[in-house]
Amino acid sequence: MDIDAYLARLGVARPAAPDLATLRHLQERHLAAVPFENLSSHLGEPVELTEDALFAKIVHRRRGGFCYELNGLFAALLRALGYDASLHAAQVFRPDGTLGPPLDHAAIVVALDAQDWLVDVGFGRFARHPLRLSAVDAQPDPDGEFLILDAPHGDVDILLDGKPQYRLERRPRPLADFIPMAWWQTTSPESHFTRSLTCSRPTSQGRVTLSGDKLIETVDGVRHEVHLPSPAAIRLAYRVYFGMTLTRLPVPPGGSPLTHDAPQPDTALT
Repeated sequence: MDIDAYLARLGVARPAAPDLATLRHLQERHLAAVPFENLSSHLGEPVELTEDALFAKIVHRRRGGFCYELNGLFAALLRALGYDASLHAAQVFRPDGTLGPPLDHAAIVVALDAQDWLVDVGFGRFARHPLRLSAVDAQPDPDGEFLILDAPHGDVDILLDGKPQYRLERRPRPLADFIPMAWWQTTSPESHFTRSLTCSRPTSQGRVTLSGDKLIETVDGVRHEVHLPSPAAIRLAYRVYFGMTLTRLPVPPGGSPLTHDAPQPDTALT
């Protein structure tokens, strides 16, 4: 791995030591610099869960990705920097409180200072700082209050502001274990990722999300939504807000007149 190129993508200098403060800074910068996005499902691109393919996409092409991609590559970076980092599978809680399938999500656990820390840069809105898995009290974070609860079979449940997010396995898994579920997530008509289009990242004041032709900014808890009138405006939003230069636009589920992406001059976003 070209560590310096990856750190440059995050806007971070090479750290002096693999300590907790550095881990926290790396997580914050990764979330801010690399968006959570599912564009590949709507661009007809295969998702390849190999370190080389992920590095080419996220670092060289300056794209984002979803959990298997973002946490898979970030875990490799952390190991290259001297951290004891492993991937762990999770089942995501549905809105009705039931659990999704096994390996529905991939997160990172870092063993550091005789503690296990949950690090996740691939779940959309989630903790911006590492969470101590052995903590019995709620842990405050810029994106809410997190609580870790024991679950059956030695797993743990992660709650955000009292709402269950996912159930995390305690045993590590190689990245290759997630290949079948990643294929299902990006191809099945039943998958949330094929039924929605999103590109999102946190900001210093909230979050910015681009979903099709809707640009949504949350600033200090107040939501602002703007309709983007043309393909050129959408491409400009990807570049301005996410640092992504797209040669073609993803096709939203069901299609849209805006998918007729004829070259046009860049226009204002509002």
